Amino acid sequence: MTEKKWPETWQEVNPGCMVFRPGSAAAYHTGSWRAMRPIWDNVKCIKCGVCYIYCPEGCVTEDADGFFEVNLDYCKGCGICAHECWPSAIKMVNEEE
Repeated sequence: MTEKKWPETWQEVNPGCMVFRPGSAAAYHTGSWRAMRPIWDNVKCIKCGVCYIYCPEGCVTEDADGFFEVNLDYCKGCGICAHECWPSAIKMVNEEE
């Protein structure tokens, strides 16, 4: 078995999962590790866009009918959208459901 060689200086450390350019996060699919995901109830939704405004990842978008949806490739399941939704149109569910 080969012994693993650790970097001797910080310059030898290979960066991983780091975004170096502003606006480049869309190139990385980061939603695969979330434990919870948001589910929208369009009957309760008033199309206010608060979920869109507060999403720290920018993965909430508006569809053709004015309702909002999430791109699960980038959603980390933080629940901020559900917390800020005052009509309670968004609920967080376990990823397995």
